[in-house]
Amino acid sequence: MKEDIILVNEQDQAVGQCEKHRAHELGLCHRAFSVFIFRRVDQGLEVLLQKRQATKYHSAGLWTNTCCGHPRPGETIVVAAERRLREEMGFSVSLMEVGVFHYQASLHENMIENEIDHVLMGLYNNEVIDPNEKEVMEFRWADVEALQTNSADYTVWFDQALKIALDCHSAA
Repeated sequence: MKEDIILVNEQDQAVGQCEKHRAHELGLCHRAFSVFIFRRVDQGLEVLLQKRQATKYHSAGLWTNTCCGHPRPGETIVVAAERRLREEMGFSVSLMEVGVFHYQASLHENMIENEIDHVLMGLYNNEVIDPNEKEVMEFRWADVEALQTNSADYTVWFDQALKIALDCHSAA
């Protein structure tokens, strides 16, 4: 399904829209979000990770944050992130935006990430997770203290987005 996303300048001001796949082919700067869901356990804090489905148009088969995506034109970051959380992971929680960063990266399949990435987080302690098989290959809870993310097994945006989420969680 073709989907338009919001093109932005480096100050995250909307300057237009473009079909999502095309924006990644051309490396156009666009608005995106990364969602981190945490849960408290006896041992400390865990984050819910997903392994992107092998059929994804970029970063396929890599581990990443709970879900990510792009707001549609006219959609706020929080509404879009809560929508994608339901679509990808099959559950709903309230999300809070905790930071934003800009990154660029060349990916496989001639795709280019050029995103103003809004980081959101939420808490979830229910066991019911029903991921969309078209989006998610696997999922797991990971201890944030033991998480080793500096490998080719993770998406390029994951480390920077996780740091923002953890910094905010630690301050709370």
